Amino acid sequence: MVSGVSITRLNSSAESFNQQLDELLKWEAVSNLNVNQTVAEIIAQIRLHGDEALIKYTNQFDRLSVNSINELAISPEALQAALEQISPEQKQALIEAANRIRQYHEEQKSCSWQYAELDGTILGQQVTPLDRVGVYVPGGKAAYPSSVLMNVIPAKVAGVKEVIMVVPTPDDQVNSLVLAAAAIAGVDKVFRVGGAQAVAALAYGTATIPKVDKVVGPGNIYVATAKRMVFGQVGIDMIAGPSEILVVCDGQTNPDWIAMDLFSQAEHDEDAQAILISPDSSYLEAVERSINKLLPEMERAEIIRQSLSCRGALIQVTDIDEAIEITNRIAPEHLELSIENPEQYLPVIRHAGAIFMGRHTPEALGDYCAGPNHVLPTSGTARFSSPLGVYDFEKRSSIIHFSAKGATKAGQVASVLARGEGLTAHARSAEFRIDKQSMGE
Repeated sequence: MVSGVSITRLNSSAESFNQQLDELLKWEAVSNLNVNQTVAEIIAQIRLHGDEALIKYTNQFDRLSVNSINELAISPEALQAALEQISPEQKQALIEAANRIRQYHEEQKSCSWQYAELDGTILGQQVTPLDRVGVYVPGGKAAYPSSVLMNVIPAKVAGVKEVIMVVPTPDDQVNSLVLAAAAIAGVDKVFRVGGAQAVAALAYGTATIPKVDKVVGPGNIYVATAKRMVFGQVGIDMIAGPSEILVVCDGQTNPDWIAMDLFSQAEHDEDAQAILISPDSSYLEAVERSINKLLPEMERAEIIRQSLSCRGALIQVTDIDEAIEITNRIAPEHLELSIENPEQYLPVIRHAGAIFMGRHTPEALGDYCAGPNHVLPTSGTARFSSPLGVYDFEKRSSIIHFSAKGATKAGQVASVLARGEGLTAHARSAEFRIDKQSMGE
């Protein structure tokens, strides 16, 4: 039987509140020396031996017995077969979620643009999609078809020509929902590989797995460390920490609803963080009672208990305005505004990965089918980063086309600045384009 939750209670009026909050939010880096050494060795072996090393590590870590990389490839026919094998209800849910995600991300597409100056010079920006992207999807028991949709669909909307998906299948556990989601999202190639070895294969390429331009998708500490190490060779989406939810409530929402919203993040793993902020102390107590009442019903009750006991908190504040101030300080991955008229506070929320507004908008809807991406910045990084989107699969090239008249005017500016920096060739290159006759000489 799962014991009750001893969840931290904080009060913003306490003298030690800031220190207590800092301690609550503290999260160590995703790696350590042993993990770094292991991942560095795996990457080196993949670079040296390609498919041979990939097979070796896959057999070792996923407990398989394959002899050829072809055994690790999943054909388009197999993806379609998986789509037909799942239940009609599951298939329809995946299709509806995919449609909503695609519709939302279509709004994010960027356009190339240009403008002309009076002398005929043209300046602008050309937006083009990446050529090839690698999507990492967790496999085995921790299988997330929603992650397939959220990572692949924005890439396809951006116009990425080829999406390569890697998914580990430990002990030969192949998740049909994940493969079905890959079929719906339009994945081009799928390989049954995972871990740091899969990230290295995508980053550097092997005889079988093509080198990609960017690697996206969630994974364990080895995957996160590998992504960090290959960054620069390829692009990456982010280094994600544990999942987080921050709920701001005025005390008028059913406490059972809020307790379950906190559970929805706490059940991810013991390091996940769930925080409730309210000016109503009696309401915080009511939610705590709901937590202990509902916890025994949960399949992942022990994980939830540990998460809430170690990293969760119920925070009392003076009013909703102060709650918003603390929210901006925390910069949460998921923010629920379970309050009356949440729209009035939207302009003052500066830092949050996703904002769920109103009493009928639980974070769980965002994880699956709301439409916006569920790949979000964690550990306070919402202060400077954004959800995964179409823009992550696009790149921009500057367009510069000077007319003769424009080159004469700009050349004089460039000449002065270049000579000031001691770069004579730069200066003379610009000076060669100066039409001295048009300057009256």
